[in-house]
Order: sequence, then structure tokens, then C-alpha cells
Amino acid sequence: MTIRSLLLIIRRSLKQHALSTCVTIFSGALASGLVIAVFSIQAQTRQAFTGGPAGFDAVLGARGSQLQLVLNTVFHLETSPGNIPWSMYQTIKKNPAVALAIPYAVGDNYMGFRIVGTTQELFTQFEYQAGRHFEARPGGRFFNPLAREAVVGSFVAQRTGLKVGSIFNPYHGIIFDKKKKHDEQYVVAGVLKPTNTPSDRVVWIPIEGFYRMSGHVLRGTGKEYVAKPGEGIPDEHKEVSAVMLKLNSPEDGFMLDQTINKQGKVATLAWPIGRSMAEFFDKIGWINTVLALVAYLVVVVVASSIFTSTYNSINERKRDFAILRALGAHRRIVFTAVVLEATVISALGALAGYLVYAAILSVTALIIRAQTGVALEIFWFHPALIFGPLGIILLGAVAGILPAFKAYRTDVATNLTPIS
Repeated sequence: MTIRSLLLIIRRSLKQHALSTCVTIFSGALASGLVIAVFSIQAQTRQAFTGGPAGFDAVLGARGSQLQLVLNTVFHLETSPGNIPWSMYQTIKKNPAVALAIPYAVGDNYMGFRIVGTTQELFTQFEYQAGRHFEARPGGRFFNPLAREAVVGSFVAQRTGLKVGSIFNPYHGIIFDKKKKHDEQYVVAGVLKPTNTPSDRVVWIPIEGFYRMSGHVLRGTGKEYVAKPGEGIPDEHKEVSAVMLKLNSPEDGFMLDQTINKQGKVATLAWPIGRSMAEFFDKIGWINTVLALVAYLVVVVVASSIFTSTYNSINERKRDFAILRALGAHRRIVFTAVVLEATVISALGALAGYLVYAAILSVTALIIRAQTGVALEIFWFHPALIFGPLGIILLGAVAGILPAFKAYRTDVATNLTPIS
């Protein structure tokens, strides 16, 4: 009977103050959803950029920043730090420590999406995840290394409308400019199935075709060389933006790091790839701290809202509590009813917070995928999914203690005085 009485009191109170209750629940939902989203997005993006399916163990490129090298080749976000001679690619490919070496040549785009010149090994030998190779959608295939053909990432195809058989002109530079269109036309040989990696945002063409594109100059020997139609390009003139490496073991990475980075002065080896990105995230960690503080501030505001709403309702319900007391309700019943009311309001807000979280993460995931190709998961588990709502509920219960104490002290005689 006591439990039924408590539930009845709470239900009537929520119904009587429906507007303020709904506003408070909405505030709680925003706070809970925001807290969950902040921590989930933070954890997922860090995981995706530092430990996600890069597929490669290391990147060899021009002397400079390892972070710039990784962002440019793995995530296709930065400018190239420079080129290295083709001979360096051939040397590293023959190194016993290297299981797979794939050259990249960058510097062009199509409608803002990177164009990368590479070899067929990217499609036949490379695994972007363990046991998973790139696959062309039905009706398509990988490019012919001697033809002006292209393989298009799924996101590029979605945004540009390119499909098998489509013809397009590349544009010079990594920023789309209609005035910098190349004369050469490429035919789309295939569209890749989605991989949820940055590769979905890339247009792949044969590296030979990249060398022969109008306006491209090779400086492998230190002197400028322009490829001539119908003539082969001597290896000494070729150069690559980077070489993507799959190593036989972590010990091999340590050895190459010592040889190239510590002892050499010609090139840079970004190894391991995740370390460079982890250092980057550590440098911008203050952004996550600010976002977390904002989320906590919203939680405090919601707790204040629950407290104010409950406290104000007590003033309006003094007579109701006095009647309950007169009918035999113990002070503890009144106290418990108020605390439970605040708890119920915060619990409803916390539950609705999952909807807010899903909305925030969905929008954020679309933006991040459009900009980086990295996909976030709405149903990815993070402890905040449990402890965030629980914290909101607990905070709501605490916020109801003072109003409950005020109701507990309600004077029966004074508040039962007839209203004239």
C-alpha cells in the first residue's frame, strides 16, 4: 500500500505540473545525451585515428614531419611533404624486413577528392583489414596499369555520381579549381565496395598515368623531366610521394626506424602509424577537456533545474502534504515521495538522453565520414553509456533532497487552516 501510495502521489504531481516536468525532462535528456556523445565521440575518433584499420604498418616519405606524412597518405588530409626517388622505393621493396611496399603519387584531385597514383598491388595484395581486400562492385574491375582508367572509392562515387564507364578529367592540386583541369580523360573501370576507411574518399589511377599527366614534372635525378608520349620513362627520373609499407614484424619496424630516422638524413619513416596520431591527439587534448567541461556544466544546470522545479512545486503543495499527514501519512512517506519524484524526472530525462545521443552521434558521424572517410558507430559501447545516465539520475535524486526536507517539515496545523 505504501508503494502504491507513493506512485500515486508522484503520478499526480507530475500530471499537475506537466509543463515544468516536460521542460525539466527535456533538459535532462540534453544533458545526458551530450555527456554520452562527448565521451563516445572522443573515444571513437581517437581509436579510429590511432588504432583503426590503416592496413599499413609504416610510411616512407620525404624528410619532414611524420604526422604530416601519415595524414597525407593514410588519411588523405594533408599536403605532401615532398617526393623521394623511385630508387628508394625499389630499395625498400627488396628489404627483407618489408612484406609489401606500395608506391603513392599524389598532387591531383577530382571535385576535391584526392587522386592517388599507385600500382595494382594495392588491390591484389594489400589488406585494409586482416583478411579483407578491396573489392569492386558488380560490373566493375580494377584498372589496367597501362590505360587511363580509374578505380573510385564508394564515397567519391556517391558524392560525384561517377560510375563504371564514366569519363572525367583530373584537376591539378589538392584543392578543386576549375581553372586547373588536366587535358587527359580517365574512364572509371570500377567502384570499390564501402570499407569505412579513408580509402572510400579516394580516386585511384595507375602511377604511370600520373607521371604522364599534363603539367607534371619528374625530378628523380634532381633535374626536370617531362614524360613524352610513346616513350618509356627511365626509372632514374621517377619519384613517389610516399611508399606504404607492410612489415614482417614489429622488430623490423624498430630496425628501419633506427636506419632511416636516426642514422639517415634523406627520408622519414612514420612508424608506427598509430603513434604519430596519438601524439597529435595528445596535443589537442585540451579541446576534449573543454568539451567535457561544457557537458558537465550542462549537467549542473539540469540539476539546478530539477531542484528549482521540485522546490517550487513544494510551495504549491504544502496543503496537499498537510492533508496527507492528517490522513496518517508519515513524514518519511512525504520525504520519500519528493525524492522519488525528482529521481523519476531525472530518470525519464536520462532515458530520453539516448535519443539525443543517437541524434548527435548520427550527425557527427556524417560530418566526420564526409571529411575523413572514418566511420563512427552509434551502437559502439562506451562506459559513459551506462555511467552517464546513472550519474544524471543520482544527481536528480540529490537535487530533490532539500525540497523533500522542506516537505518533511510541513506544518499540518498551519497549512490546514481554511482558505477564505
